[in-house]
Parts: sequence; C-alpha cells; structure tokens
Amino acid sequence: MKIIQIAVALLLLLLIIWIDLPENLRIGKFQIQRYFKTHLGLDLQGGSSLVFQADTTKVKASDLQDALNSSRDIIERRVNFFGVSEPTVQTLQVGNTYRISVDLPGFGNVEEAARLIGTTAQLTFKEEASPSAQVSTLSALLVNFSKDTGLTGKDIQKASVTFDPQTGKPQVALQFSDAGKKLFADITTRNVSKPVGIFLDNGLLSAPVVQQPILDGNAVITGNFTTNDANKLAIAINSGALPLPIHLIEQRNIGPTLGASEVRKSIYAGAVGLLMVLTFMIIYYGRLGLIASLALAIYGLISFAIFRAVPIVLTLPGVAGFILSIGMAVDSNILIFERIKEERRKGRDLDIAIRLGFGRALDAIKDANITTLLVAFILFNPLNWGFLPQFGMVRGFALTLAIGVATSLFTGVVITRRLINILYKHD
Repeated sequence: MKIIQIAVALLLLLLIIWIDLPENLRIGKFQIQRYFKTHLGLDLQGGSSLVFQADTTKVKASDLQDALNSSRDIIERRVNFFGVSEPTVQTLQVGNTYRISVDLPGFGNVEEAARLIGTTAQLTFKEEASPSAQVSTLSALLVNFSKDTGLTGKDIQKASVTFDPQTGKPQVALQFSDAGKKLFADITTRNVSKPVGIFLDNGLLSAPVVQQPILDGNAVITGNFTTNDANKLAIAINSGALPLPIHLIEQRNIGPTLGASEVRKSIYAGAVGLLMVLTFMIIYYGRLGLIASLALAIYGLISFAIFRAVPIVLTLPGVAGFILSIGMAVDSNILIFERIKEERRKGRDLDIAIRLGFGRALDAIKDANITTLLVAFILFNPLNWGFLPQFGMVRGFALTLAIGVATSLFTGVVITRRLINILYKHD
C-alpha cells in the first residue's frame, strides 16, 4: 500500500514539473511543443485598455442587468476575432453610471479595437433565398440564408429561458413587439417546415425549423439544449434585442518594456524573500526547518502549475499576491513545529509529539487560512456586488493569494507530515 502511495506521489510530482517547464522544451536536437504556458496580463505583456460608458437611459430598470450582460458577452465574442490571448471584459458600476472595461494583452491597434467593439450589436432574421435550397452544413446555412426578412433585434421585446412543461427540457422563449408580431407571423407562415436563421453581427446563432405559423408574437426555440446553452442563446439574442449604446471614454496603450522590467523586479524580490524564509526556517528549526523548506519548494511548484493549467492570467498585483503567499506558506509549519516543541518539552516521545502537534495546531491553521480566504473572496467579488471592488487588478491579487493560501494549507498539513514521517521514519 505504501509503495502505491509513493508511486502515485512521484507521478503527480512529475506531472507538476512537466506543467512548470518552459513552453518550448528542447532536449538535445529534439524540440517538444507543449500546451502549457504562462499567461501574462496587460500590465506585464503590454497591449491596449479600453473603457466604454453605457447609455442606459432607454433601457428599463428591469432589463438593465440583462442588457449589460448581453453587451459584455457580445464584446467578448468580437474580441475573440482579434485572436487576443486571455482578454478581460467586465462590467463596472461607478456611482449611477455603468461601464464596460476591455483589456487586450499584446494587441496594439487600439483604434481598430475601439471601432469594432463600440458598435451596437445587430440581430437579424434571414430566410432561405430559394424554396429548393437544401441545408446540410454550416457553410450551406450561411449561403442559403441570404434573404433578409426585415425582422431585427428592435422587434424583440425579450428572450428568456423557460422549460417545456411536458418534457422539462430548457428552451428559449421569444416575445415580439406589435410590429415584430406581424412580421414574424408572415415569416413563419411562408416558412413552415423550413429553418429561419437568427444572426448576430452576421454570425449564425441558431436556425430553428418552423413547425407552424406563429401569429400571437410568442415563440419558443427548442432543441437539445442544456440549461447553460439555452441561457447563452437568450443572452446573445438579448444583446441584439436590447441594444445598449456604448461610448469610448478612455483608451490606453501600455508598452511591454515596463511590464518586463516589473517582472524582473518581482522575480528578484520573490527570490530574495524565499531565500530569507528558507534560511530562517533551517537555522531556527534545524531538520524540521529543512522539511518545511522542501515543502515550500513543492508548494511553489504546485501553485505555478495551477496558474498555468487553469490558466490564470498573471498581472503585477497577481504576482504580488503570489509573493505574499510565499511568506504565509510557512505559517502552518511554524504553528505545527511550535506545538511539537511544546510536547517535547513535556517529555513526550517524538512520535507522540508529532501526532499531538499536528492535531492541536490544525484548528489554528484552519481559522487563519479561512480568514485569509474570506478576505480574498471579498476582494475577488465573484458575484459583482456593487459595494465591493470590481477591478481586474484587485481580482488578480485576490485570486493568486487564494490559490497560494489553499495550496499552502495542503502542503503545510499533508506534505509536511508525509515528509516528517519519511525522514524521521515514523508512521
């Protein structure tokens, strides 16, 4: 059993090291291309940053959040056409105004980005140009749906996710305006048993087949949807159905030179801090300190592997959060070692002292780490609460800090104990 555990641990360690190795790995004359790489944020890689202010005066209060989410999603779709690595698009609330920030790492043509992103999404309905046209592939769909019906996003009041009362499957319900109801009735009447294409910015969203004429302005799009698929389709349709004009209020170009300089400084600061921590632990705790140092090295490998595997975009505050977590990574070890020393002073056998030290330090370790994780959760603000920070840089710091703390909890309690058992030959 112990041999199997050691084998599994070695395999995991090799996998972590493999993820941490450079992207272009060269072994002799052979060069191995790998898919894991470090993703750098705008401040480290350079690129463009845009901030748009949304005009919400013509949007109902009940539809405001949907309109903002729809605008954010369509901007993300447009940004993907640039081929930008790890773009960041998020909604922000500043007082009574709503903004959408767009970070494009490595993209220098800010004028082109602003022009394409700043246009309002256009939702259109198209039908087949010829009754004899056959639809079999995506390319065929794009060619066949060449006849504009005149029905657009402004004719849809809202798209929402509902569930079929008979099958319980998710579907997308469309509610048309009075003008849209008449247009849609004519379209469905002449296209029974044929598909009608729904396009957003000339990209095909869906091509539902008309089952029967729909005259009351209420339609549903059915299919093999998951709830998530149906929700994405509803949001995409709403991005055209609820047009939200956005205006560029800030644009910045950030050069990669500054980012590279800050990366070098951060690496230097991290190396110095790590060396100081390792030196202190070894001098003060001796062999236990050496074990803690080895666990700290494993902690660094695991954390970096998580950053690359997820992947997580590293910004300068994110690097700072990781460096901060290095110092915090030894907290649990210090608590455990001090408890072990207390038990040894009471005359306990080393094996018993280790067991009691780990057991009694666990509550304090748990409380300290949960508190830090709670602070990281507040800073990351995953639910986008308006009274908490919503800025990407703060979130980058919180995310790397949370990963560092969670990883240090694992290495401090699990890895350190295993190493002590191995080196002291105690089970």
